[in-house]
This record gives sequence, C-alpha cells and structure tokens, in this order.
Amino acid sequence: MTPDTAFSRPWHSTPPPGKDRVKQAWLQRPGALTAGLRRLGEVRLTVRRESAEALTRGWAAEAGLPAGTPVWWREILMTIDGVPAVQACSFTPLPASRGVWKAMRGLGLRPLADILYQDPRITRSGFCFGRLRARRGNQTWVGVDAGQTILARHSVFMRLGQPLLVAEYFLPAFWAIARRPFA
Repeated sequence: MTPDTAFSRPWHSTPPPGKDRVKQAWLQRPGALTAGLRRLGEVRLTVRRESAEALTRGWAAEAGLPAGTPVWWREILMTIDGVPAVQACSFTPLPASRGVWKAMRGLGLRPLADILYQDPRITRSGFCFGRLRARRGNQTWVGVDAGQTILARHSVFMRLGQPLLVAEYFLPAFWAIARRPFA
C-alpha cells in the first residue's frame, strides 16, 4: 500500500448505502477498532511498512495539509485467527512524528490505539467512508482477489494542533468473521 493506492475515490461523510447491519455497525464503530476485533478472535498485527513519504493531493486534502507534505507513513495488517481482516495506514507530518506524535514511531507490533485513547488532549474527527475495488495484479491488499470490494473508513486525530490520520480497510474475509457471535 502506498499513499496513492490506499486512497478511496471519493470519500463520503456517510457510509455506503445498504441494509447490511453488520457492515454498517463496523464501519461506524466508535472507539478503538482493535478492541472490537479482539472480541472476534486472536488478533495479530504485522507492520507492513513504515517510511517517510510525500503526501498525495487526495490525502493532503483529507488531512488538511498541503500536497507534497513530508509525512511519516505506517501501514499494518491485522489478522483474526490467522485470517487477513483489516489493513490500516496512518500518517502524520514528519516533524510531528518526531514531536507531538513521536510515540507513533515506537509502536512496533502494538496497535495505534495504544496511544490514541490515553490522552484527553486528543480529539477525533467524524468518519469518512470509502469503497475501493482491488485491481488485477495489485500486491496492495492481502488475501484479496482482483475485482473484490474493500470497504474503508478514516478519521483524523488531533493533538496539540497536529493531525494524525488513520484509515482502516475491511478486507473481504473480515465480514464472515464479523458475523460470528462475540466470544
């Protein structure tokens, strides 16, 4: 995943229409997504990539930053009972990744939620929702076949005036797991 391949065109302020209550509930679920995922099974997190990137025009607009802003980009995969369930990416301006959001760089295999819900100075925007279609030959998405749909959401966390955008992508296999009764 890169800043370009992770961008849904377009993002909307309401979830995709449909009567599927399970999908609607997960897309709009408040709080730490990881906590909810842990109720479905054993969650494992893999860091796929961490690097400095130049922010694409689309993501820049979503985060309220100028296009080309250098950011610290983090991409992870979460599996539930070994099944690829959610991919996520997050970014903050590079100087903020060494200052206000420096804990983002030290997470290792811990979820970002470990730092987002402990500080009362952190606020969260509302969600924006998107839908992506996997392309043939695209190595971006784990366990996704060409043509499959990936539902996504993102929000912006603010701390001391610095944004940290978090985008979460619900992989197709996630929805079967989400329909299991909570443990």
